[in-house]
Amino acid sequence: MCSRYYFDNDTMNDILNIVEETDASLRGMRVNRDVYPTDDAAVVIRSTDGIKLTGIKWGYPGINGSGVIINARAESVLEKKMFQDGIRRRRAVIPARYFYEWSRNKEKNTFRRKDRDTVCMAGFYDLTDVGERFAIITTQANASMIKVHDRMPLILEKGQIKDWLSDDSAVKDLLRQTPVLLDRCWTAN
Repeated sequence: MCSRYYFDNDTMNDILNIVEETDASLRGMRVNRDVYPTDDAAVVIRSTDGIKLTGIKWGYPGINGSGVIINARAESVLEKKMFQDGIRRRRAVIPARYFYEWSRNKEKNTFRRKDRDTVCMAGFYDLTDVGERFAIITTQANASMIKVHDRMPLILEKGQIKDWLSDDSAVKDLLRQTPVLLDRCWTAN
């Protein structure tokens, strides 16, 4: 499960190398910060002009107006009515330097890639009653995550980003993949 992540200038510069367009909504967005649910965040989407970096708020409105829904399970996202339009038509990639997960003992852990600086999390977005909102897709935890939590973000490789955004036939296979092993370190709260 992913409920907070870190986004910085290096992540922004790394992701700018793969996009063809950058939305004006990013001009005032703060970087070098933790991103929390309901924050505006930098998200990679497919637009009519190609792959675009834009700002979208994190979290679908909760059922009956209670809270927000920030994650969706890879195993059931295609069947959930609330997510069907987004996952089928508006897939997204959420870039981060790293993300956090809390253990059962409420210890904060940081997870990052071993082989590169940017973690590309699979997600989707939709236009809701309160504007555009995105959710991060989670999957079963791999060996690097299981001691802390049983879920983790679905992590894409850079070579899979275009397929995730544009190739409808690749989605089911990508939803079933096991994410890359990550480095974990304990972080003071």
